[in-house]
Amino acid sequence: MRILHVINSLCPEAGGPPEIVRQLARAHIEVNASMEVVCLDDPSDPFLLAFPCPVHAIGQSFLGRYGLSTKLWSWLRSNSQRFDGIVMHGIWTFPSVALRFVTRSQGIPYVVFVHGALDPWFDRQYPLKHFKKRLYWPIQYPILRDALAVIFTAELERDMAKSNYRPNKWNSMIIPLGIIDPEEDRPDSTAQIETFSRKFPALRGRRHLLFLARLHEKKGCDLLIEAFARVAASVPDVDLVVAGPDQSGMQAKLQALAEQLGIAGRVHWPGMIVGDLKWGALRSCDALLLPSHSENFGVAVVEALAVGRPVLISDKVNIWREIEGDHAGLIDDDSLEGTERMLLRWFNLPLADRDVMAAHARPCFLGRFEMSRTAAAINRAFARSVSEVE
Repeated sequence: MRILHVINSLCPEAGGPPEIVRQLARAHIEVNASMEVVCLDDPSDPFLLAFPCPVHAIGQSFLGRYGLSTKLWSWLRSNSQRFDGIVMHGIWTFPSVALRFVTRSQGIPYVVFVHGALDPWFDRQYPLKHFKKRLYWPIQYPILRDALAVIFTAELERDMAKSNYRPNKWNSMIIPLGIIDPEEDRPDSTAQIETFSRKFPALRGRRHLLFLARLHEKKGCDLLIEAFARVAASVPDVDLVVAGPDQSGMQAKLQALAEQLGIAGRVHWPGMIVGDLKWGALRSCDALLLPSHSENFGVAVVEALAVGRPVLISDKVNIWREIEGDHAGLIDDDSLEGTERMLLRWFNLPLADRDVMAAHARPCFLGRFEMSRTAAAINRAFARSVSEVE
């Protein structure tokens, strides 16, 4: 199978979708498929170096995040027929419009990963944007309706997607996401932990909980700071690490909040961490925290499971049922009270029980969240479409 993935940007600071595409590039090889990516990044962007498959970076677009690009339209018209199927990552932007028009004229099947973009939380939180989306729906809806499949990562995401928009008749397909097993490359885990400790010596020898995500109100960062402040006095040997890119100036607000609540010395801000630094942070933490208000998957959650760390997440992370079922973490609601309860439950667990939960983490990953399963499912969807045409 020859598969093209379309995404606005592969910049790591854009969050989960670029990392998912990177992971899929390796996973497609494992299931005997070839993969290419087209994006609107500048060809000289450093994050494109050593990408694990061919990338066609055609440059920045007009209209900012909307991604209006005549270059992309022309590129798709000239190149789409080389592929058995096309995967669109994301909605509400021009690339998906271009993709639908080109594939309809050329008879090429495509699927759409919505990546949580139809979650009702966004519409409740940003009513003006929701109004704009309603106006845009006559353009967006045909893209979903005409797709071979609209891919959701969990039943919960699929069900919520249809609650806010009409009409909403499309072919839903649930394909759980995952990551490439980080142990596959046989990393030196001790060296990764040491890399993190050298970079942040204040944490050496101290227990810490890790938040690893974009600093955005959707992720519940403020809840985390306030909830940790409520319980910090009872666990004087535990710190909080808040790691991730800050695209909207939220870190300064969170730091001011930590100062106001008297826990500034207990909260560490390493910014965006990648590579061995990231894996060292994950391996050395007691648990990963994500009290998100909306999360269709959560790459960092699965990364933590993969290296045997339990996760403390809200019930708005759509894979929470799987994690709860495998006893690989704790779940509560995405409120201040829920986050505080979750922290208290964790700290009150006997050490032996926390160790048991950690022991369940990696089996949970291996049984549910390896990316090769995702790549194989995409392959099968396109293979069936090709065989039906033949």
